[in-house]
Amino acid sequence: MTALPNGTAQLWANEIHSQIAYGVTAALMSAGQTLHTEPNEDGTTLCVVAVEAGRAVIRLDVPLGDAVGYWHPSSGWNRHLPADWEGWRRVGLVNSAPIGCLFDSAGNTVLGFASDRLESETQIRFGVSEESARYGVWLAMDLSAGQTCRIRLAAPGQTAASALRLLTQWLATGEELSVPDAARVPAYSTWYSFHQDMKAAEVEAEAKIASDLGCGVLLLDDGWQLHAQGRGYAGCGDWTPDPVKFPDFTAHVRAVQGMGMRYVAWVAPLLLGQHSAAHEVMAPFAPHYAEGLDCRVLDPRQAQARRFIVDTCAELVETYGLDGLKIDFLDAAMVYATADDDAARDDVSQAMLVLLTELRERLYALRGDDLLIELRQPYMGPAMLKFGNLLRAGDCPANAAANRVKTIDIAATAATGAIHSDMLMWHPDAQPEAAARQLHGAFYAIPQISIRLAEQSAEHREVTAFWLRVWRDFKDVLTGGEVNAGRPDELYEQVTAIAGSRAVVTNYSERVIRLDLGRFTEVALINSTAAERVILDLTGDPAHAGLEVCDARGRQVSCETEELRPGLRALAIPAAGICRVRFA
Repeated sequence: MTALPNGTAQLWANEIHSQIAYGVTAALMSAGQTLHTEPNEDGTTLCVVAVEAGRAVIRLDVPLGDAVGYWHPSSGWNRHLPADWEGWRRVGLVNSAPIGCLFDSAGNTVLGFASDRLESETQIRFGVSEESARYGVWLAMDLSAGQTCRIRLAAPGQTAASALRLLTQWLATGEELSVPDAARVPAYSTWYSFHQDMKAAEVEAEAKIASDLGCGVLLLDDGWQLHAQGRGYAGCGDWTPDPVKFPDFTAHVRAVQGMGMRYVAWVAPLLLGQHSAAHEVMAPFAPHYAEGLDCRVLDPRQAQARRFIVDTCAELVETYGLDGLKIDFLDAAMVYATADDDAARDDVSQAMLVLLTELRERLYALRGDDLLIELRQPYMGPAMLKFGNLLRAGDCPANAAANRVKTIDIAATAATGAIHSDMLMWHPDAQPEAAARQLHGAFYAIPQISIRLAEQSAEHREVTAFWLRVWRDFKDVLTGGEVNAGRPDELYEQVTAIAGSRAVVTNYSERVIRLDLGRFTEVALINSTAAERVILDLTGDPAHAGLEVCDARGRQVSCETEELRPGLRALAIPAAGICRVRFA
């Protein structure tokens, strides 16, 4: 089997075959495969065919030109240009995806690609060559004889968002989990509001208020089950309701559902703690102890472990009448990705595919198209859309900027599914503007509220109710429109969503908002900054418009009609406030 190239000289050498498309050089750097191109109207596909079993290593590269950054699903805060000597990383079904986009100073694509090898593991490397001033991406994978891998290249010059949308649509299989209407409305989560200190009556009281605010799903997080105390997961494994907190869990679930809310419970089915009764039986199938989690991790390559996980989840849904599950820590399975043992399945991604397929079949049989399954970053690549329909941002407590970035990143690789924010929280004494900005960070996704609603101050109640109402007013634009968030390395400081003749523009930093006066019937301008105004750059013919300005609490500041003319215009909008512009 061909070894992975390590040094930079080796990375750029040993080419067996190369092709050119969109100015991209595609080089096959290993023996035993063939490489050819398949031109398409919306992109060019490179096809690698294994003549014999072995390791395939493919390199894509382009001249740097005006490239300023590189985005991939696990970019985090680093969207700049790495060096090609920064090393290999492993992606698979439950850990990111083989997708990337090199972009220039205008935010346009220089090199955009996606591999259809989503359900098996791929090793990937990327970066700038100091020697050649080119940017390279290497993908390495083990192929069986006759197996094929296709890599789609996006046409350069389009925005990074457009390129990623096309690549994601190409990856769609039609097998994605259906998305019920309940997945597309705001949700209430118990995590930041209660953590593990919860009781049935308190949760029901919060659910009633949340339902009145327009929330349609209750997400019961960690703490409902036996042995749920403190940090760590030493009590996981039995998934039995704590009788002190929930004396009649079935009745509790029905009570919340009776308020018009769907009920989804948290579970981490791969985690096996020493305090659980299941530990004695299942420990042999969980050989890895995760010190940071204080528990063992069930090995999905073991049939006994998969059966236990599927049975546990299905019994939870069936026994208590749940509408779905929030399935956590699926990425923990990757601890077995480099295991050197005699397990039945060497490829963890393939084992997880078997596990999740069996789980989907069991749960779908119970709930059908109404099934709700929440997944979160990083285990939500395009292939995971078959197994989850609530796609949540990774944990970022009280970090509105992270919520904004994470949710927009998810959208870049999600052809279907409802994109949810991380749970929203703020301090009880926070200024209304600070609370409003937390909601703004989730605005281009579906907000999950996680504060004690019954204990909110009057000001915070106004903030929560007002911004959820605005979100509902523009729901079709925010969740179904075309979103332009600018350059990924600038962290989406101005985001625009457009659907038909309506638009929402949010300034997360002080930037000029460009607006065509003849393009829209209604535009919501959200000022999620500390400034007291926004600057508009108006184009087109003069137009009469009604301008309704409200502050962070939803109190009307002004409401007037005027003629807007082309050119620069300073518009007074309070910090964390909004102006709804309606054109005559």
